[in-house]
Amino acid sequence: MSVYAATKGGVGQLTKSNALELGEHNIQVNAICPGFIITPLTQKIWSDPGMQSWGQKRVAMHRLGSPEDLVGTAVFLASSASDYVTGQLIYVDGGFMAGEAWPLPE
Repeated sequence: MSVYAATKGGVGQLTKSNALELGEHNIQVNAICPGFIITPLTQKIWSDPGMQSWGQKRVAMHRLGSPEDLVGTAVFLASSASDYVTGQLIYVDGGFMAGEAWPLPE
C-alpha cells in the first residue's frame, strides 16, 4: 500500500506543479481522482462480499462507483466551463474523502 499511496501523492503534486509551469501558456492541468470504481481490473476484489460490504459502508453514498460516474467531471474539464480551473485534484468518490459518519447514540 505504501508504494500505491506514494504514486497517488506524486500524481497530485505533479498536477499542481504542471499547472504552475503551464498556466502562462493557458494550459490547465487537473486530475480526476476516482474512488472505488468497479472496472474489469477491480471486478475480482469487489466481487468478494466482505470487500463489497466494506466499500459500500465506507462511502457516503453507500455504493461503489462505475466508470460512468466519472463522465460528468471529464466533460466539465474538457469544456470551456473549466477554463479557470487548474491545479485541482477533483475527487469523484461517492464521498469517501468526506470521511465516515460517527456512530452517535440516539
